[in-house]
Amino acid sequence: MLHFDDILTAHRHYTDLLPETPAFSYPTLDAACGGAVTVVVKHENTQPTGAFKIRGGISYFAAQAEKGTLSPRGVVTASTGNHAQSIAWSAARHGVDALIVVPESTPETKVAAIGAWGARVIRHGATMSDSLAHARDDHPDRTFISPDHPDIIAGHGGIYLELLRRHPDLEVIYVPVGSGTGACGAITVRDALAPGCRIVGVQSAQAPAAHRAWSTGEPATVTPATRAAGLATGSSFRDTQEIMRGLDDFILVDDSGIDEARALLATTAHTLAEGAGAAALAGLLADQRAGKLVSRRCAVPVTGGNADPDELASLVR
Repeated sequence: MLHFDDILTAHRHYTDLLPETPAFSYPTLDAACGGAVTVVVKHENTQPTGAFKIRGGISYFAAQAEKGTLSPRGVVTASTGNHAQSIAWSAARHGVDALIVVPESTPETKVAAIGAWGARVIRHGATMSDSLAHARDDHPDRTFISPDHPDIIAGHGGIYLELLRRHPDLEVIYVPVGSGTGACGAITVRDALAPGCRIVGVQSAQAPAAHRAWSTGEPATVTPATRAAGLATGSSFRDTQEIMRGLDDFILVDDSGIDEARALLATTAHTLAEGAGAAALAGLLADQRAGKLVSRRCAVPVTGGNADPDELASLVR
């Protein structure tokens, strides 16, 4: 189980490495969201790797270094991009060899970005679940890093620690969900600092594994069909699902809603977001249209800005 003290410890591991990311509001974005709401945008797209997951990689390697358990034979993990860059960045900093397994369909731009941090990348499997299984089972000489490792989840919680310290009056935070590590951090920080703040998970309707598991209470596996690579998770994760019982709501959005949110962030908040990075705003917009947005102080993290060429092209069509 994740504890607030775990997040505080993880945050201390990277405060000297990562400046606190900006959290701004924009009048034109507020107007587009109905005009009666202030939307605070947490800009994780400004991180060195372009996404919030760098927090988890730093936290993991710092914790292993403190315990003297850094793997001398290297590490292996699987990712569609942002978790991979996080592990590659942090492994290089500690002098650890990193091998990253990505699905075969991963865009070359994402593979190049991972390799630029010094990791070796191999393609395997049609889905993220296939890549994870290959990384976990077929490289016994390396230490496997699960995307839902407790130290990684704790690291991701720093987003919401910063957000609620700066904006303690927030009434609702929309959180994108792939594996659910970010949502777990949000719930844990909320419980400690702002118990009245609602946490709403947002997942792609074309990859609803975590949502299905949350709704049924049973593990779920799906075939992802979303264009948002950071949300294309085929299976729920046991540890994150347990913590995500603390979500106040969990909604699904389709890819067209995510595309609309990406365009809105670009035009009103001067922000380039990848699909997963715009999912939180897509959820807020869906609630607004359904008449469910009753809060006046809301936050959406832009969890990543690593848009692939197709996502970039769609912004100017």
